[in-house]
Amino acid sequence: MNAAGRPAPGSTRPGRGKRLLDVTAAITLLVLAAPVLAVVAVLVAVGLGRPVLFRQCRAGRHGLPFELVKFRTMRPVDGRRGLVTDAERLTPLGRWLRATSLDELPTLWNVLRGDMSLVGPRPLLPEYLTRYSPTQARRHEVRPGVTGLAQVRGRNSLDWAEKLELDVAYVDNRSLRLDLAILGATVRTVLRREGISATGSATAPEFLGSPR
Repeated sequence: MNAAGRPAPGSTRPGRGKRLLDVTAAITLLVLAAPVLAVVAVLVAVGLGRPVLFRQCRAGRHGLPFELVKFRTMRPVDGRRGLVTDAERLTPLGRWLRATSLDELPTLWNVLRGDMSLVGPRPLLPEYLTRYSPTQARRHEVRPGVTGLAQVRGRNSLDWAEKLELDVAYVDNRSLRLDLAILGATVRTVLRREGISATGSATAPEFLGSPR
């Protein structure tokens, strides 16, 4: 990487190899994880009711919208029952699913479809697009990922500025070798259950923008 923070001439870039890895791994994991997917689906149906899947619009590569699919971990918003904030809506089952990252298993379907990659910046809400600085917006030069550099460097224990800086660092230095290193580090992070939520938050606070 050069002094400007951009890749040095001749640096490698994952292309077809990255997509091949994504498709092969997504198919393999979906097949191997089928019994786990079935069990988790039943647990969510019993513990939270239907629908079992959480679907939400997220910003993908170049900021284009796509529908993210995960297992539900929260009850619906219901002011009459005092279910408004994430902390109020998140159930013990939901906390466990998030801690083990089992809620992310259906996201492999997004990888198979080409909406996402196994590794890349995490997909965030479309309304954040206008809140990024020009440098932070570069995170959308690549497909979002199930895991990424920010997820193995602290996950939600990092503040937004730190996470977005790591996202751009991934864009500038991406390679198949880096992807494999991040995937290996992700396994350790999940097993240790590190950085699941931000300090003082059940999940992560809203991104309100950074100073320009």
